[in-house]
Amino acid sequence: MGWIQLQMRTTPDQVQALEAHLQNQGAQAITYLDAADQALFEPERGETPLWNDILLSALFSDELSPPQLLELIQTGYEGQLPALDFSLLEDQAWERSWIENFKPMSFGDRLSIYPSWTEAPESGGVIMKLDPGLAFGTGTHPTTALCLNWLDQQNLDQLTLVDYGCGSGILGIAALLLGAVKVYGVDNDPQALQATHGNCDKNQLDKIKFPVLLPTDFVAEINRKTIAPCDLLLANILAGPLISLARYLGALVKPGGQILLSGILEEQSDAVLEAYQNDFTLSPPVIQDGWVRIDGRRLN
Repeated sequence: MGWIQLQMRTTPDQVQALEAHLQNQGAQAITYLDAADQALFEPERGETPLWNDILLSALFSDELSPPQLLELIQTGYEGQLPALDFSLLEDQAWERSWIENFKPMSFGDRLSIYPSWTEAPESGGVIMKLDPGLAFGTGTHPTTALCLNWLDQQNLDQLTLVDYGCGSGILGIAALLLGAVKVYGVDNDPQALQATHGNCDKNQLDKIKFPVLLPTDFVAEINRKTIAPCDLLLANILAGPLISLARYLGALVKPGGQILLSGILEEQSDAVLEAYQNDFTLSPPVIQDGWVRIDGRRLN
C-alpha cells in the first residue's frame, strides 16, 4: 500500500483550521515542519512552539488519485487554501522520515516519551517507549500533549479507565505506567487493537490490562455488565462525536469519577461544555495552540 503526501506552507494563525479540515477529509497523519529554518528556543514544559512559516504535511491513502484528493480537499473549506504539493510515498519511506524527526518529549513532571531506538536516561521518571505508526498518535499533537500533561498530574493508582477512541493506545498506556490497574480501549478502527498491543509490548505491559474493543462489542459487554462504570474516561476524538455521545460517555463514568475530553477546537469548547454540564462539574477549558482540553467530575 502506498500513500499520498500533501504539503502546504502556512502560518500559525491558519494551521489549526487547516489541520482540522484535513483530518475531517481523511488525513491519516499530520505533521508540522519548519519551512524557513527558524530557530526555536527551549520551550517551557507543556508548550508547543510554532514557527512563523510552517510546512504542513498530511498523509492520505493512495486509494484516491491526486486530482480526486485535490477535489476532496477543496470541498468544505471556508477560506483560501494555500498552494498544494502532492507526492507519492511508499510505507518504508514514510516510516524513515518519522524516524529521522521523532524526538524524545516530556509531559508534566514525570512522564516522557522516547522512541524505541534511543536510550532513555535513568532519571527516575516514567518512560513510555513509542514508535511512529501510520494512523495513530505519537504525542506530538497538541490534543495528545494536553491529555498527557493532565494525566501526569493525577493520582491514577488502582483506577480503571476507558480510553474511547484509543488509536495507538498512547493515553491508556501512559495511564497504566502512571499507576492505573486496567484500561478498556474502544476504537472503530480494527488496526487500533494491533497498534495498542504492539505499544503494550514495547512498554512491558500485560495486554490483559488493555483490552481493545470495537464500539459494538464494547456496548455488548456493558449490557452484559462485564464492564462496570469506570473511574476515569478519556476521549480525545472530535467535538462532533463528543457532543453527540455526551449522554452515553457520561453514563460510562461512576458517580464521583472523572472525564477528560480533547480533540476540540477553541471555538467548539462552549458547545462541548454545554453537552456535559448537567452531569459533570467541569473545570475551565485549557487551551494550547488553538486546541482545548476539558476535564470534570461526575455528579453523584
